[in-house]
Amino acid sequence: MLVLLLQIFSTGFLLVSFFLPLLQKPLKPSSHSHVHGPPSYPIIGCLISFYRNRTRLLDWYTDLLSHSPVQTIVVDRFGARRTVVTANPANVEYILKTRFQNFPKGKPFTELLGDFLGGGIFNSDGDLWRTQRKLASHEFSTNSVRECVMRALEEAVGKRLIPLLESIAVSKEIVDLQELLKRLAFDIVCQVSLGTGSDSGSGFGLLDLSADPPPLLKAFDGASEITAKRAAAPIFAVWKLKRALNIGSERQLKKWVAVVQSSVTDIIQEKRKKFLEVSKRGDCSESNLLWRLLAAGQEEEEVRDMMISFIMAGRDTTSAAMTWLFWLLSCNLNVKEELLREINSVSDGLRPLNYEVLKKMDFLKACLYESMRLYPPVAWDSKHAEHDDVLPDGTRVWNGDRVTYFPYGMGRMEGLWGKDRFEFKPERWFVGPDRGEEGLLKSVSPYAFPVFQAGPRVCLGKEMSFVQMKYVVSSVLRRFEIVPVGSDPPVFVPLLTAHMAGGLNVMVRRRSDL
Repeated sequence: MLVLLLQIFSTGFLLVSFFLPLLQKPLKPSSHSHVHGPPSYPIIGCLISFYRNRTRLLDWYTDLLSHSPVQTIVVDRFGARRTVVTANPANVEYILKTRFQNFPKGKPFTELLGDFLGGGIFNSDGDLWRTQRKLASHEFSTNSVRECVMRALEEAVGKRLIPLLESIAVSKEIVDLQELLKRLAFDIVCQVSLGTGSDSGSGFGLLDLSADPPPLLKAFDGASEITAKRAAAPIFAVWKLKRALNIGSERQLKKWVAVVQSSVTDIIQEKRKKFLEVSKRGDCSESNLLWRLLAAGQEEEEVRDMMISFIMAGRDTTSAAMTWLFWLLSCNLNVKEELLREINSVSDGLRPLNYEVLKKMDFLKACLYESMRLYPPVAWDSKHAEHDDVLPDGTRVWNGDRVTYFPYGMGRMEGLWGKDRFEFKPERWFVGPDRGEEGLLKSVSPYAFPVFQAGPRVCLGKEMSFVQMKYVVSSVLRRFEIVPVGSDPPVFVPLLTAHMAGGLNVMVRRRSDL
């Protein structure tokens, strides 16, 4: 036994002695190479530096990209696919438009999100994606969707959010604005997508933070967090092994996904029964996305996956953008005052807002753009190369490589936004200085600001998301002062969609009391 242990030790020592000098010496790209990125070593690649920076990947990637002459880096580490990360608009256009067919989501990405999102529109490629895209594109282009969104906003904001904020202002309690906005967005997107709103014994419905969140909302949060952590794992094989063994976080993910799928399926089945009854009588249809998908004859599983995708995207992206905007406004009082002047000038007192009024709020739109430039709801998005390729900046991409465009880093590139790129300046979105001529908004390339994606996969709900965000922000600001508690800057956390670590605790004060 002792001899065997000595042999094992000797073999291990020889292996370490052989590989250690290699691991201590980074690989250097040749002088003609277009590869830029973190220090890389034989066998393990950049695993060491990736692990060291795993809690600050966004800022680490941003630093590396800002020092790359082409704003592109290659991250090649043991246990993961070779990844090309870019903040170069020419590359983004090439990936999302010019060579769209060569850069699908890809099996590695769809596998990563597949347990949660299934074959929904945000996690599919090829014919399945095209079918869903065509159907959803038609629905989002109709006036009925806009009318449905406006009705949902009037209901959720006018009858629940505003009365709740009035109550909070009177009680002088501290509230987590991020959680409140997430629940509000969830309420609205469920009404628009599923035709069903919040269900709670409280008069404030889902927005009552003293009540436990409904199972569907809690499961969405849990599934989103665990799924996002898969992508950030230093070695991908770890989460796959945990899933195969049904242990740890993967076991919990399975439970969360089961709750999400069963809850949405129950709603679909109930709505389908009603649809069949109404169809027989020839009555008018409901005005929600689920109803129209049922009318189109879509299969139940396909409808379920589409609904889950729409709920996730519609809930998290708008609430994240609004949360960061409220915090940024609290730090930039001159911007907030100018925004209030615009809101008061175009709205009719405290009467409910309408679509035409919201369209006039260009400075609010610029504020939202600027908030999403600094804190994009989706910090990065990845595709996978089907064939070898070369990006416009000369970076080589191999078949199977993960190719990531990086909105968070792009919002911090001096070449795109100037030396004041870290400052919150909504006026940068207007033509000319000081909001320019007649306050015209600039036309910024979606490939330099890909917050809503671009090319064939450009976000279908972009217009409706601005309607929602404008409605909520203006409704709150013209009635209340939002005052964050504490002076420490919040921490940006990128999951499937980004959020503030620990939420945004605020005091709410009525403007009439100021």
